[in-house]
Amino acid sequence: MMMEIKCAILDDEPFARKGIASYIAKIDFLKLVVECEDAIELSQYLRLHPLDLIFLDIEMPEISGLDYIASLSNPPKIIVVSAYEKYALRGYELEVVDYLLKPVPFERFFKAANRAFDVLCNTAPSAGVLANPQEAHIFLKVDKQLKKIFIQDILFVQSMGNYVVVHTSGTREVTYCSLQQMISMLPAQHFIACHRSYLVNKSKIAIIEGNQLHVGEYKIPIARNLRDDVMAAILNITGRHPPR
Repeated sequence: MMMEIKCAILDDEPFARKGIASYIAKIDFLKLVVECEDAIELSQYLRLHPLDLIFLDIEMPEISGLDYIASLSNPPKIIVVSAYEKYALRGYELEVVDYLLKPVPFERFFKAANRAFDVLCNTAPSAGVLANPQEAHIFLKVDKQLKKIFIQDILFVQSMGNYVVVHTSGTREVTYCSLQQMISMLPAQHFIACHRSYLVNKSKIAIIEGNQLHVGEYKIPIARNLRDDVMAAILNITGRHPPR
């Protein structure tokens, strides 16, 4: 039986909600359980009902969609549906599954929905294996095969268009997915997004030099606007002050 994804729409525009709802109705693994016009209404729903996925607008009265999601301790997966591209990096920092620009063609919406399906399928069983870090793993589709990758072996993940390259201590695995999808699959306590194109295993960082992280033989850039967050995340592990 196919997994059913319980989803919500958070958008203050009735016409926009209607359009998203019509798309959801066409996809068999999505089940729309609630439509909300503001964050307060969605908060009331979440207190009593579980959700898997939210289709989220950003610019709304009272509180923005991204500010609302940032306030939640354990939010559902998020697909942003916005008329504005300028919030894309903030959405990326909040680990959204995808970022759609209005007006959204159905083909693009369907691709985002499938991304969410893959993320939820991959993350659901992973919570149990993280209790034993030596056995924690993900499966990647590589050359038409599903390949087991142990999380402790991953050095960093690099985005390359519609693909990512997963660098381990001995291999480079190329798979068709987004960096946001990898962020959702990997444990947040061990990985840090230091750049819009890079996700790094914090335990593999050997040297911090200016705006670069030395990971094995590689030098990974740190985005200027993410430097403070990256430094804070590393300090939580090393307990040392990095050079400025």
